[in-house]
Amino acid sequence: MLWLEGIPYPKELALELASQRLSDATIPEWERAFFSFIQIWWNDSPTLTVQTSGSTGTPKLIIVEKGRMMQSAMLTCKYLQLQQGDKALLCLPTEYIAGKMMVVRALVAGLDLYRVVPSGHPLQHVPDMEFAFAAMIPMQVLHSLHEAVGKIRLQHINHCIVGGASVDATLEEELLAMPNSFYVTYGMTETLSHIAMRKLNGKDASPYYHVFPQVHLSLSDEDTLIINAPLVAEEVIETNDIAHILPDGSFEILGRKDNVINSGGLKFHPELLEKKLHAVLPDAFVVTSVPDVVLGQKLVLLLQRNSTTEKGQLDLEAMNYKMRSVLSVYEMPKAVYVCEKLPFTPNGKIDRNAARIMTKEANPVTG
Repeated sequence: MLWLEGIPYPKELALELASQRLSDATIPEWERAFFSFIQIWWNDSPTLTVQTSGSTGTPKLIIVEKGRMMQSAMLTCKYLQLQQGDKALLCLPTEYIAGKMMVVRALVAGLDLYRVVPSGHPLQHVPDMEFAFAAMIPMQVLHSLHEAVGKIRLQHINHCIVGGASVDATLEEELLAMPNSFYVTYGMTETLSHIAMRKLNGKDASPYYHVFPQVHLSLSDEDTLIINAPLVAEEVIETNDIAHILPDGSFEILGRKDNVINSGGLKFHPELLEKKLHAVLPDAFVVTSVPDVVLGQKLVLLLQRNSTTEKGQLDLEAMNYKMRSVLSVYEMPKAVYVCEKLPFTPNGKIDRNAARIMTKEANPVTG
């Protein structure tokens, strides 16, 4: 049974609706993707194909089992104590696993699904009602917080899970004052969305992720996280995420192995440096590197242009002073670059490969 905006559609009627909508040549692409997934979900195949995000490499297609997707959906619904008839908001594209899993959660738990156009401002056209559940990327949450209508409607989502990209310290601090519950998720396409959550606000807020039942974690010789989650993944998955596991089984992510910058024999995790810098730099930026004859890789900062970074207005001395207050001498970026817009992958993650290329081909700011 598919509940769609208050209307129940048994399988046959849901498939009939999907066929009718897909026959309309004027249907928008986001809606076409949704109804195409409904058809694929209810076809005779026990598997389907999903695309990875490509945030750390070339996007690829993988085959996943529908049964394991259902197991993943039930884990999330049980963790958040979602009930049949609860309203859920779908504002993520169903081309990717996060959007697909929102649909599957609605199907297995009997949630009433409401859809809006996937965008950076998803709550602008949302009905004025209470939602039990929604999933967003950090950019969507940030934009909604800074919009009068968006912030009100964001408060009307009882449980909001945030994934797809890291939640920086500034956003996390803003969420502390929100009356509803926010969670950052940990997972990937291969684990059929997330296998752990970290509460961002409220009395249960924590700096550590807590895994779902029947998920077992360990570390490789390189301290990368190894996931054994038989309910959602047939094989044990060794990630590129460098982690620290606590005795109670909770964990924190320190950075990605393939993002590590080796500068003069010292290894830096850009994610950790960015977390420190967000406390003193309000602008959008990314820590990356450029090739260097002496150091191998040189730490640099790529800053998105805005009203304070126009030519002649970037005060490097003041910026360096702020950065030195939170970074050691070895962690300090050796140069600053400015770009018109930071590069992102289609599902909202920072594209670090593109950032490296941008800095390699540009000139640093002087002054």
